[in-house]
Amino acid sequence: MSKAHPPELKKYMDKRMMLKLNGGRAVTGILRGFDPFMNVVLDDTVEECKDNTKNNIGMVVIRGNSIVMVEALDRV
Repeated sequence: MSKAHPPELKKYMDKRMMLKLNGGRAVTGILRGFDPFMNVVLDDTVEECKDNTKNNIGMVVIRGNSIVMVEALDRV
């Protein structure tokens, strides 16, 4: 079994990120932490729903296997 290498997300710590998730979901928040499996912790998170509504959901943990795309919204 291969060893998991940590994702190179250190430069994005404390930056605003937009994550597209499986199922067409999207969230925006400040990256506070991550692990070798790309599970991430986002703070001040806003969920963007398909009907264009936005829900403030605070601090969340997102499993790495549900992340499809990551975009930095702040300058790195």
